[in-house]
Amino acid sequence: MLGRLAATCQAILRTPTTYNAVAQRAMFSTTPVAEAGYKLKSHSGAKKRWRSLGSGSAFKRGKACHSHNNVHKSSERKNRLSTTAYSNHTQTVNLNKRLLPYGSN
Repeated sequence: MLGRLAATCQAILRTPTTYNAVAQRAMFSTTPVAEAGYKLKSHSGAKKRWRSLGSGSAFKRGKACHSHNNVHKSSERKNRLSTTAYSNHTQTVNLNKRLLPYGSN
């Protein structure tokens, strides 16, 4: 049994094979995911805190410390904490890496 299997494998390896372009493309993908052999995961903390703007060029988030222990905070401080914070250029670059590891561009 093993001798026949070995002979069959040797015969297959000796025969020249030709692939058409479509089959070869399907078998050997050149995407970074296939080359790396693993997938990157989105950063779960960033997913919970940041939302992308409609243009996709920046992100926004709510400010912390607005939802509890408000008795001793002044109205001015509470109003300031209720505003939306936007990402700067450096944060946007880092968030694109964390939230969209493979990028949408």
